[in-house]
Amino acid sequence: MKVIILPIILLAVPGLAQAQAYQCRAPALAKPITPTSKPAKEPRRIKPVSGYTLAMSWSPEYCRLRKDSRRDKSQCSGDDGSFGFILHGLWPDAQGASYPQWCRSTKALPPALVKRNFCMMPSTRLMAKEWAKHGTCMTRRPETYFRISKIMFDAVEFPNMDRLSRKPLTVKGLRAAFVMANDGLGADMMRFKINRRGWLEEVRLCLGKSFRPQRCPRDMRALQDDMPVKIWRGA
Repeated sequence: MKVIILPIILLAVPGLAQAQAYQCRAPALAKPITPTSKPAKEPRRIKPVSGYTLAMSWSPEYCRLRKDSRRDKSQCSGDDGSFGFILHGLWPDAQGASYPQWCRSTKALPPALVKRNFCMMPSTRLMAKEWAKHGTCMTRRPETYFRISKIMFDAVEFPNMDRLSRKPLTVKGLRAAFVMANDGLGADMMRFKINRRGWLEEVRLCLGKSFRPQRCPRDMRALQDDMPVKIWRGA
């Protein structure tokens, strides 16, 4: 992950395009996407931002049991091509275990913004939620939130997931593959989410306030190095 300093914020240099980009087609949208409301059970937390988490979901595993889900049709039906990693979200962090969320009410997302970012986050429902829950704690404009998110997502160089999926793999080995693919990324600057069946669900990179990769906070517990991990390639 290479970075350069630009005015106001630190922006990452885009890496190679994700494999799905060339075959992904954004849907035709005529109306704004309805904003997501804060669930009653989730509190509004406004806290100073200490860093960020770039959360990227491994789509083949997410879609494994959702091929016929109407809710996930745009990502999992195959109509728009097979996705690899997609952006789950760019999340602001704070000191301690809690984080800022649902910082302010928001309006609907413009169709043009959704279309520009669809191949990175192929779910209008997810876009609306991530902006309302996390983006409003970073900036007042959704265009700014998604612009920064895309720059950071495009900067990540992903290892050959097909090759990794075909051999015995541990958390340590997966970390090493990401470190090798990304300059400036250390093994202690990422976390993985693995489900109870042992399959990779998500990769999370820890970023500082300047958006540079940094050591993950202590409260973000790391998985054991020798823990086996499997990568679902799809049917």
